[in-house]
Amino acid sequence: MSIDRNKKTINIDKASSLEIVEMMNEEDKKIAFEVEKSKNIIAKAINEVTDIIKNGGRMVYIGSGTSGKLAVIDASECPPTFGINDNTIIALISGGREAISYWKEETEDNRELAINDLREIGFSNRDVLIAVSASGNTPYAIEGIKFANQIGAKTLSIFCNKNGKMKEISNIPILIDVGPEVIAGSTRLKAGTAQKMVLNMLSTGVMIKLGYVYSNLMINVKPINKKLKERVVDMVNIVTNEDKNKIKKILERNGYNAKDVIKALKKGE
Repeated sequence: MSIDRNKKTINIDKASSLEIVEMMNEEDKKIAFEVEKSKNIIAKAINEVTDIIKNGGRMVYIGSGTSGKLAVIDASECPPTFGINDNTIIALISGGREAISYWKEETEDNRELAINDLREIGFSNRDVLIAVSASGNTPYAIEGIKFANQIGAKTLSIFCNKNGKMKEISNIPILIDVGPEVIAGSTRLKAGTAQKMVLNMLSTGVMIKLGYVYSNLMINVKPINKKLKERVVDMVNIVTNEDKNKIKKILERNGYNAKDVIKALKKGE
């Protein structure tokens, strides 16, 4: 459990700055190997969520504290990266928007809040709920899973405690057992990193399966600023080998739809 004391960092309060960095780095090295142990169930989750979105459902994250903030980050990055509708991936964090910038830890115990938040977005059995919690026991997230189960929705969970209740109540539990934190109980550290890795794999895998990636290029990116417009030009250039100035002119005419431009250039239009 992450609230256990890490024997390797007992004297971290007396360590030099370099020693602190080395201790943390050594612990962080273990995280990817723990994530690897769950690769099959993460792949299963990708397939399940992809099917749900294909059938008109949504990915809905729910969490508190660091876990909730990580979910918000992932959900908010997907629309500009993959060009999806803002409503395709939603993140609910206990305490709402205020909890993103400030700490609202007391809200994680509010079970009724989870139900209210899910009802407010019209959560239904067509959607999938993905609960994110380091302990696997956060009341807000647990209640969200129970509500989703009751209405017949698919439920996933991402947690880092082998004794977490989510293991028993979610359809697809993804346990990443990172062991004791460098600072006992500070789950924003290894647990947070592990959860971010899984969230990256899950959302990216789903977007790839849905066809929003060409080769390894984010071809559906929303060109909402100069940097992204230049990136679209570069991607089309990589795929077609056409002159960048020519590509830019065509993109400007069609609203920077990279897919259509690639198809047209490949046909010689």
